[in-house]
Amino acid sequence: MLNIWGRISSINVRKVVWCAQELGLDFQRTEAGGKFGVVQTPEYRALNPNAMVPTIDDGEGAERVTLWESNVIVRYLCARYSHGTLYPSELPARFDAERWMDWQQTTLNRASRDAFVQWVRTPPSERQPALIAASVRESEALFAMLDAHLAQRPYMAGERFTMADIPIGCEAHRWFGLPGAEYRRPVWPNVERWYADLLSRPGTRGVLDLPLE
Repeated sequence: MLNIWGRISSINVRKVVWCAQELGLDFQRTEAGGKFGVVQTPEYRALNPNAMVPTIDDGEGAERVTLWESNVIVRYLCARYSHGTLYPSELPARFDAERWMDWQQTTLNRASRDAFVQWVRTPPSERQPALIAASVRESEALFAMLDAHLAQRPYMAGERFTMADIPIGCEAHRWFGLPGAEYRRPVWPNVERWYADLLSRPGTRGVLDLPLE
């Protein structure tokens, strides 16, 4: 049994849950982080000294693996359970997927976070317009780049769905879910085509069909 700790409202937990569902894994998820607490307990910090989510515990005995860091967890699950489908066996394809996963974490997530936090998690009276404007400007440029990339291929790493689509798909879910009264996003036809394809996958149920919070 795969054990996952983390609240589903977290983009990083959504990656892991979607990946597990995509792979058809049996798992148990324990609410943790935010209003659920848990992460500061000694038991949890023994698993993840960062006191953040997600964390997983998988397998038994010599095969047991405990991990934190969402993209690493996605890589691990795909490497262990996808039999080379989501975790490409060819090095060029694998590291193309790895590159885009790192880009999500270090570039797209950093750019988009302030707009999300300000519009979704901050009361209107406390919002900072300058943070929102900078986040929108940077994120739109990155989504335009993503749109150009997806004009040449159906998925992030080429002709088939791989682990690279999961983290960036979760970013698209967060950006596309921003309040319509607050934000009118540009049209990115290739991103929209790709994202619609992701939404049709059974593994996204209970992940990409949830509202932001």
